[in-house]
Amino acid sequence: MKTIALDDFLTEGILIEKKFRQNISQINWKKYHNENVLIKGCSEAPIPTWAYLIIASNLAKHARKIYFGEARRAIEIFKQN
Repeated sequence: MKTIALDDFLTEGILIEKKFRQNISQINWKKYHNENVLIKGCSEAPIPTWAYLIIASNLAKHARKIYFGEARRAIEIFKQN
């Protein structure tokens, strides 16, 4: 399972929307094609809900399944038909 951690998008310990959106636009989402992907739930900083939604909406076009949380207790939030 591939993992996306929102900590990777922090700038000096916080999530800055403009920088986050720039980073998201540069991701090659095709690398998640037909993969199971975990959006890691815990972060060093507070993460707004919209950040998770943006990632999930991009993944939904490619991933087989999307999970949220921690690997041991991941919750399935999307499944490709």
